[in-house]
Amino acid sequence: MNTFSEERAVELGEYIVKHKATVRAAAEVFGISKSTVHMDVTGRLKKIDPSLYFQVREILDINKAQRHIRGGLATKEKYLKEKVKTK
Repeated sequence: MNTFSEERAVELGEYIVKHKATVRAAAEVFGISKSTVHMDVTGRLKKIDPSLYFQVREILDINKAQRHIRGGLATKEKYLKEKVKTK
């Protein structure tokens, strides 16, 4: 495993913990794909820094449990904006 990938995995983990960020938000900030973020923080990070991995895992589990709520709010917001446009 190269050091760049390891460093990136640690940086991503620290960012997610500090900002309680979603995988999507971290991917956008770092300019990489969601798949890469997920692979780094679930696969690589577990081997590099288990303590940080478990902190990240907690946040990812919370985000997963709440995603249906965020999706519903986003849909509601979309239709409210469309309703305002048609008036």
